Amino acid sequence: MPTSPSPHRPITVSIVSHGQLELIRPLLAQLDRWSAASIAKVVLTINIPEADALANTHWAFPLERIENATPQGFGANHNRAFARCDTPWFLVLNPDIRLDADVLAPLVAQARPRSGLLTPRIVEPGKTAPEPHRAIITPLEIVTRNRADYAPPLVPAWIPGLFMLFRSEAYREIGGFDERFFMYGEDFDICARTQLAGCSLQVAEDLLARHDAQRASHVSSKHLYWHITSLLKVWMSATFWRYRHHLKQQNPRHERQKNV
Repeated sequence: MPTSPSPHRPITVSIVSHGQLELIRPLLAQLDRWSAASIAKVVLTINIPEADALANTHWAFPLERIENATPQGFGANHNRAFARCDTPWFLVLNPDIRLDADVLAPLVAQARPRSGLLTPRIVEPGKTAPEPHRAIITPLEIVTRNRADYAPPLVPAWIPGLFMLFRSEAYREIGGFDERFFMYGEDFDICARTQLAGCSLQVAEDLLARHDAQRASHVSSKHLYWHITSLLKVWMSATFWRYRHHLKQQNPRHERQKNV
């Protein structure tokens, strides 16, 4: 049964396991160690059957489980978790995020009135500096983003779906994730719709989270297919073109490279 959230704990956390409970166990331990005072509950979605690696474990926050009869997409899973959210903030968190300190309380404390979506800086494995901010996705941006002369934007056009702290009111207003995206592309889309609705993205430049990256699209033909088809859906969507126009109107230099 869902539990009533503590009024002093403003965040509901949503994590989805695709056979990843062993990966999620240390994340829950880190949330318990660093951020339990901010977490009303964690909603854990079991997307495919797996052995219960969390048996006989306990945390300072309630853990609610959703067990899917059939696998659902990224957005569908988090939208169903949001239906159990009664808190002002809703955190979408990847199983392979790792924390070395509390970032949740500082994120909420830093939130500006119009911020609908917040994130810390993300550090990838083997790196000491955070990942560069993301420009709007175009074919040219994908081709040039790894070149030595590539200049990332000073302000991100979108943030990846690894760590997304939504103001619940904003998430509800835009209807959450677009479930037409099964996997990949939904993070760009929801960032675009959040900003088109009048809210802003806010990155806490002084806060860090680590990503123990699982690059499935680099090794799996199925994930690569999802990645490519999702990009095509993004580029054919009205949201993409409206958002591109919005960025150009907001700041002609928002995109530091020329887009096709």
